[in-house]
Amino acid sequence: MRRILAIRLENQPGALSRVVSMFSARAYNIDSLTVASTEDETLSRMTIVTHGSDDVIEQIIKQINKIVDVASVTDITEQRHVERELLLVKVRAANAEVREEMHRLVAVFRGRINDVTDRSFIIEVTGTGGKLDAFLAALPQTSIKETVRTGVAGVTRGRP
Repeated sequence: MRRILAIRLENQPGALSRVVSMFSARAYNIDSLTVASTEDETLSRMTIVTHGSDDVIEQIIKQINKIVDVASVTDITEQRHVERELLLVKVRAANAEVREEMHRLVAVFRGRINDVTDRSFIIEVTGTGGKLDAFLAALPQTSIKETVRTGVAGVTRGRP
């Protein structure tokens, strides 16, 4: 089962490496990883998407909690939460017909065109992983030159 883990850890060199190394050492896979400093400059927030049974996820959380740099680990998957990813995709757009189609698709998916040249667009779409997958599926596959996706960023809803 897909799980989203929110980890708060010390904003120190090597902290990220220790968490990622734990996954590698135990042959757990990371599907998505984002990390950045928080409102408290001494802490970073890491969001990891992984897969596993309840027992595997419980073991992952126990192992992460043993890492000295880790302040807290929360599985936010089943809590009310908001999650988003960012997609940047460079597409070929050499003629007016293709450009028109790109504008239409961007509007449907509430994206933005960030860069335009005589032969290409760079399009930004933000949303759930499913929305980004649907956008990529809607594009003519021969028009895609390059894609870049961030990992999942997620936060629980409601009271702090």
